Amino acid sequence: MRLLHTSDWHLGRSFHRESLHEAQRTFLDHLVKVVETERVDAVLVAGDVYDRALPGLEAVALFDEALHRLADLAVPTVFISGNHDSARRLGVGAGLIGRAGIHLRTDPGSVAAPVLLADEHGEVAVYGLPYLEPLLVRERFGLDRGGHAAVLGAALEQVRADLAGRAPGTRSVVLAHAFVTGGAVSDSERDIAVGGVASVPAELFDGLDYVALGHLHGAQTLAPHLRYSGSPLAYSFSEARQRKTMWLVDLAADGSVAAERIDCPVPRPLACLRGTLEELLASERYAEHEDAWVQATLTDAVRPADPMERLRRRFPHTLQLLFEPDEQPEDGHASYASRVHGQDDLTVAESFVRHVRPGTGLAGRERDWLREGLERVRTDQQDRAELPR
Repeated sequence: MRLLHTSDWHLGRSFHRESLHEAQRTFLDHLVKVVETERVDAVLVAGDVYDRALPGLEAVALFDEALHRLADLAVPTVFISGNHDSARRLGVGAGLIGRAGIHLRTDPGSVAAPVLLADEHGEVAVYGLPYLEPLLVRERFGLDRGGHAAVLGAALEQVRADLAGRAPGTRSVVLAHAFVTGGAVSDSERDIAVGGVASVPAELFDGLDYVALGHLHGAQTLAPHLRYSGSPLAYSFSEARQRKTMWLVDLAADGSVAAERIDCPVPRPLACLRGTLEELLASERYAEHEDAWVQATLTDAVRPADPMERLRRRFPHTLQLLFEPDEQPEDGHASYASRVHGQDDLTVAESFVRHVRPGTGLAGRERDWLREGLERVRTDQQDRAELPR
């Protein structure tokens, strides 16, 4: 059986205020063409269909168009909701849409209800595991406490129990939206961690034939059966060197996997340039980047006048300007923003406590209380996004 694995479309997202609507439309055109030319048997979309819980009308219309085109191909398609999606909104009409072969899996209570596909070698059970926010789904899975690994492990127990009751030789495919330990991150992924508890071990997925992962934006292989497709477009300059692709997966009769990467269209290349302003404006080695989306890091000891205006004369698509002088002041004190860059909320909060309470830091259950509080803030924000406007 031939599967096309993609994820993290983030419909409605822009790139440093540059609209990506037409680039996303071009990608969907490409996806439909690949399904046709490569004779794909099923499409797997592993979450973050939209960029936000309340997507704009333009993004909704684009998704609606994609659903119609996939349904017209009569190729089964399975979607799961990601941490950017509103599961309830994405799942509206799922039963009716499912009759057209478009299967929206957004309800945590349905993780053990697979989409059943078949080829000449027998059945393939496709299980869609939507993004599982621990605080919201623990009770549903009979857990008093626990993080992402606990709730995802409980969901996979239900998957394995269902699979055990099926005919011998039934192959298994799972879609999941999670941060699996060992995956490489980008700047454009929304943090789903509090104090590092979001990562889940790859061993959770042992024994399954293929796991189509979403959430991380770089395509990567954690094991032959365990892969991230990555996002089809770059959503941050940290992805400048990533090759944006989908996985074309051939699932053999014995459940073994062969996969190849299918390149996605590139709307405009990304370039991260570094040097003094005069170097960037004069050097011929930067000529190839004149039509790229540019992030420029200036190393001048003194901030030059009108740097963005001058850069855009040579690089008209300059989107981000950073200053990192090669000659640092003698005191060398980094800004607060640079000190906390890349740290999760819990780490930042712990640092603050150590600062105002020297020598003690967080004691006993305080760290658990703080983590729980941060989780509740995040889930409260998600709940508010779900409310009708």
